[in-house]
Amino acid sequence: MEQKRHVYTNVIMAGFGGQGLMFIGKLLAYCAMKHELNVTWIPSYGPEMRGGTANCTVVISDEPIGSPVISVPEALIIMNNPSLEAFEPKLKDQGLLLVDSTLVTREIRRKDVEVVAVPADDIAMEIGEKRAANMVMLGAYVARTRIISENDIADGFKALFGGKAQFLDVNIKAFERGMNYTQS
Repeated sequence: MEQKRHVYTNVIMAGFGGQGLMFIGKLLAYCAMKHELNVTWIPSYGPEMRGGTANCTVVISDEPIGSPVISVPEALIIMNNPSLEAFEPKLKDQGLLLVDSTLVTREIRRKDVEVVAVPADDIAMEIGEKRAANMVMLGAYVARTRIISENDIADGFKALFGGKAQFLDVNIKAFERGMNYTQS
């Protein structure tokens, strides 16, 4: 009899409002939920919506989630310097820190974490859609954690965007580029 692996992870995604962090958090939670996993998705906005700080927390587990609040995240997806400043100290020892190296210019201070620097904004510009940098970062996160599959993301994106097929191709391409960048 095959042992079922225990699933538990949490991630904080942070940057400026308008970078699409809430969307990739919701997409990740949706895809995990489709696999009958327990999920929480908690958005948090600064006082300004667009251009201010924004972050969301996603918890995924095959067991009931006691609290959606995490004080020591296992992983961070960081897309600006203020978010790095705020969340880097909270990341657990040996945690995963993914940064958009196009926008995050401050040096990483922690030496006890795995750092993956992805030039997400540059990659998004290369494929012709700057707003897809969030999907590049999600691709990098999924490539490192394997919490869900590439097909799950494509299915989830279709479900969440519905009939807006023009967004699908560029976002899936951005996601794949993020996965490939991290794996190379």
